[in-house]
Amino acid sequence: MVSSGFCLFLLSACSVGPDFVRPQPPAVNRYNYGSDPKETVPVNGVAQRFDRGLGPIGNWWKLFNSKALDSAVTRGLADNPGLQAAQANLRQSQDNLRAGSGIFYPQLSATFAQNREKSAPIISGSSVPSRIFNLTTLSASVSYALDLFGGQRRAVESLSAQVDQERAITFGTYIILTGNIVNTCIAIGAYQAEIDEVERLIALEKDQTAIAEKQNRAGLTIYGSVLALRTQQETLEATLPPLRQKLIEAEHLLATLAGKTPAECPPTNIMLKDISLPRELPLSLPSELVRQRPDILAAEAQLHSASAEIGVATAALFPSITLNANYGKASLAMSELLDSKSTVWGIGGNVAVPLFNGGTRIFHRKAAIEAYQQSFALYRQTVLAAFAQVADIVRALEHDAEVTAAASRAVKDAELSMNLVEHNYHAGIANYLQVMVTDIQYRQAKITWLHAQARQLQDTTALFVALGGGWSNDLKANEKVIQHGQ
Repeated sequence: MVSSGFCLFLLSACSVGPDFVRPQPPAVNRYNYGSDPKETVPVNGVAQRFDRGLGPIGNWWKLFNSKALDSAVTRGLADNPGLQAAQANLRQSQDNLRAGSGIFYPQLSATFAQNREKSAPIISGSSVPSRIFNLTTLSASVSYALDLFGGQRRAVESLSAQVDQERAITFGTYIILTGNIVNTCIAIGAYQAEIDEVERLIALEKDQTAIAEKQNRAGLTIYGSVLALRTQQETLEATLPPLRQKLIEAEHLLATLAGKTPAECPPTNIMLKDISLPRELPLSLPSELVRQRPDILAAEAQLHSASAEIGVATAALFPSITLNANYGKASLAMSELLDSKSTVWGIGGNVAVPLFNGGTRIFHRKAAIEAYQQSFALYRQTVLAAFAQVADIVRALEHDAEVTAAASRAVKDAELSMNLVEHNYHAGIANYLQVMVTDIQYRQAKITWLHAQARQLQDTTALFVALGGGWSNDLKANEKVIQHGQ
């Protein structure tokens, strides 16, 4: 014969509502149609190789081998307000979970009261004269809600899912922050290198214009040629202030990412030539991407919370039972409060059965189901967008390498041409104007190469970020990464 206590345990263990099951990843084993590239074309003999099935390491920015870049990331992680806000939201959700979990324990309270009252016996039909008296009470009460249909458990499950969501958002903030810092450092190095090359170009243009002016005064060239060269020089000079403004804006952005005002941060000394291009690139399997990318995990946690809310709404359709007991003392005189005659107590239970509420609870449950369907659609959309982003970046890196390789060849050819003309000039078979023309062509080719190099570095950064930045599924390891940035 089954005991009544065991039956009560079985009843309290039941739970209405759907049990959450993690969605399966898309049934694909690649990101692009056909196949994903295995490596890029080599640039100066070095190709980037995609290591399929490998996720990025936690401190992926160290693969760029730049101490200045590492320092910038460390400063940003130490005092970025956006990251601090995300961390506070995570702690808030954890505290809300702890608060919600208190429902599983008996609720105990104690009360002490001392009142001066005037009675009105006539209210109860007595003719006894009213009187004024003091009433002192000391009592303790305990109550416990039997979660027969799992409504409270589902509510706590929803709070737990919200913690998972905030954790994923926090790591997403961390990953985006590191990506923005690295991209900004690359931009600063690229702008500075381009400014240096443009300044050299302007100096060459000025020399060429001065020679043309002397030739015009000597009657060797027409004034229109002088004007053409001067226009070219002035047009090039006009590109320099916008470049300097972009450099300043990038410096200010880096200061903001570090939680500082622009006035507090001196210009950084980041050189593009000191930032190395990582050769080994991770390429997580699609089935792994959905388990490591923070935005996907945040959408999954939101889906889990919506699933639990269906259980909460379903449990509200069923009766609720609360057990309660109280024990205390009540006396007209403080001195008699602890007397055995002053003891009062009670024990019992409450059963609340929803009978009619105009369909409120039924439609709350339907609304919860629709909220789940919305969350599921948003989850699918997040997964699709993530896969498309990775596919785009993989192809972009493939094409970046092709552009950089072509630009590198152009720089080498322009440098060779410049050297040949210089040799001819020293041999007396070429004039100085020809030397400057080939030098200008070399500088222009180098600027194009700088653009291609910076784009390849930034797309490499985008790949690390798109793959989830390399944070671990281990909670303690993740918190260590956020706290220490390594």
